[in-house]
Amino acid sequence: MSLLDLRDWIGRTESRSELVTAAPIAALSATLDRDDPTPRSGDELPLLWHWLYFLPRDRESELDVDGHARRGEFLPPVPLARRMYAGGRVEVDRPICVGDEIERVSRIADVSEKQGRSGPLVFVKVRHEISNRHGLALVEDHDIVYRDRPRVGEAGAAAEAGQTVPDAVWQREIRPDEILLFRYSALTFNGYRIHYDRRFAVDAQGYPGLVVHAPLVATLLADLLRRQRPQAQVSSFVFRAVKPLFDGHPFFVCGSPAEDGRSVRLWARDANGGVAFEATASLVPGPWSLVPSPPSLRPNP
Repeated sequence: MSLLDLRDWIGRTESRSELVTAAPIAALSATLDRDDPTPRSGDELPLLWHWLYFLPRDRESELDVDGHARRGEFLPPVPLARRMYAGGRVEVDRPICVGDEIERVSRIADVSEKQGRSGPLVFVKVRHEISNRHGLALVEDHDIVYRDRPRVGEAGAAAEAGQTVPDAVWQREIRPDEILLFRYSALTFNGYRIHYDRRFAVDAQGYPGLVVHAPLVATLLADLLRRQRPQAQVSSFVFRAVKPLFDGHPFFVCGSPAEDGRSVRLWARDANGGVAFEATASLVPGPWSLVPSPPSLRPNP
């Protein structure tokens, strides 16, 4: 199918309604190894935890061999083997709270193609607008990239690439294993086999191990900010996946607040020191910026 045909999907929409319940929030809190109180009606949803809702509901017979829904319904039928979460942008207008009735309207905003070092790439941008009874609460742009199966040795070589690591003020070590990846897949009803089926990830997709979900990495970065500045209000969160992270290899979520207290730079670096994920959180100015970081969470000198 040509790019021109794929661009016919631009403008397609779908709508979903959901009730913000407490159980997924408590489960994600446990998965992130947090000691949060039991969520109650009216509690605000932490940044990015809206991903616990509007989960896929495709029947088993509607799934493709990779565990995703077959392409060609809402998302365009891109004829490339691998689909990855490339990044996104979240603009927060008002909080979403436990007990809210929320509605999400999703639209295919763009489909584009470019030539990468490993072959053709197709990018699909999806815009989500989430509203509650007070009006528009959150706008999110979700960037999906499709690419072909790797040549022999390509995935491992790509994993060695990365950017220069900036200085971190905050740092937390994450040790991803099969249990963490399974729990997050279950919480988000994500059937993509690269996250839990090692044989499929290695033999069919060419990865060196199970792939850590990009949304999980983004959530861990937002969680680092929450641990360090629990009173901070985020107005926007922009994030980008640079390269994949894999189970069995520790990585570090890091952060550095701007001197003016209006933004925080966040990133994940792998065990080799390369940047695998980066994000910027823009903040509503407030007294939280004067609160010092807990010494126990600061990186060793």
